[in-house]
Amino acid sequence: MSEPLPKVVDVRMGATTDALTPVSAAERSLAAGPLQWLGLVAVAFAAVFADQITKHVVSDNLSLDEGLHVAGPFSIHHVQNSGIAFGLFASATVVVIVLTAVAVGWMLLFFARSGARHPILPAALGLVIGGSLSNLVDRVRLGHVTDFLDFRYWPAFNLADSFIVIGVLVLFASLLINDREPRRRASVTGAVRRRRSAPPFAGEPPGSPPSTPSPARRDRPLG
Repeated sequence: MSEPLPKVVDVRMGATTDALTPVSAAERSLAAGPLQWLGLVAVAFAAVFADQITKHVVSDNLSLDEGLHVAGPFSIHHVQNSGIAFGLFASATVVVIVLTAVAVGWMLLFFARSGARHPILPAALGLVIGGSLSNLVDRVRLGHVTDFLDFRYWPAFNLADSFIVIGVLVLFASLLINDREPRRRASVTGAVRRRRSAPPFAGEPPGSPPSTPSPARRDRPLG
């Protein structure tokens, strides 16, 4: 009577603490850690500081609606905006304040839960949150924001608006790249599996890599 075969345990490194759960099934926390929060706060603080400094410089040196030509279509033009970026919704200051506060709160909640998803998230969301907070402070304190970057064919804006747009673009680009990477890996893995499962040539053992047929050889004539 033969003895039963011992049970083989599938132990995989880098899994859960019991060393039995496969790596693909192990859950990894995506919540933001101390380093992610530090990066977010640093970027947001730098954005607020740069935006507030430039607004104060423009307000102290240029009267309202006064402009200073720089080069080509670009000029420094002191204007006031009670709406959102690029002068939109100028007559709905209270609504803009509420929507901005809600958006900042949602972004902080999203970062708290998914801040470790991608290394670019602290910088991208830091720019968006910093720009939003800087304009929000001006709307609450003054009832308007100071815009001064004027390209003549586009509504005037400020650094905070630029930070918001750049942060959103970087965020979308990182999400698209992060979404394409698993698809590319799956495509490469599928191609490798199909090649391994292809039937071998005659005379080759199963499982061996397929060989390429050698080119036809021309026999030399005998002396």
